[in-house]
Amino acid sequence: MAKSSESKSSRILIVDDNQQNCELLDAYLADEGYQIEMVYDGQQTLDAVARQQPDLILLDIMMPRLSGYEVCSRLKSSAETRTIPILMITALAEMSDIEKGIDAGADDFLTKPINKLELITRVRSLLRVRHLTNDYERLLEHVRNVESQRDEQATR
Repeated sequence: MAKSSESKSSRILIVDDNQQNCELLDAYLADEGYQIEMVYDGQQTLDAVARQQPDLILLDIMMPRLSGYEVCSRLKSSAETRTIPILMITALAEMSDIEKGIDAGADDFLTKPINKLELITRVRSLLRVRHLTNDYERLLEHVRNVESQRDEQATR
């Protein structure tokens, strides 16, 4: 698979209370060139996001201290973190579990056991959207600055 030029700059936070699951996801993504950080519970996730916002979060649902649902809900309700895509990864396969994740703000879902190709495809897609969103926000800010400068010049 061809690597995108954005891979090296993309930061992915992998969250699972099972270290082996984190390591498996890391191994699946190793050849893609992403910067990967792993944490093992919901509170560590919030702390890691506050330190340095990732471009994507791979989030297990069933964890100690704070569930993936609670973490997702908190991140999506904050203006600073709401645009970070969250891919929920779960062993739960009931429709009600997926509904609960959607209500919490999840952007996509994968069910365990994880298929490597499906994971890589979903990660690439969500990162593409993240980078396009960032580009759009930068463009809007630039347009606002140009308009502000124009307005200042017009009032002189």
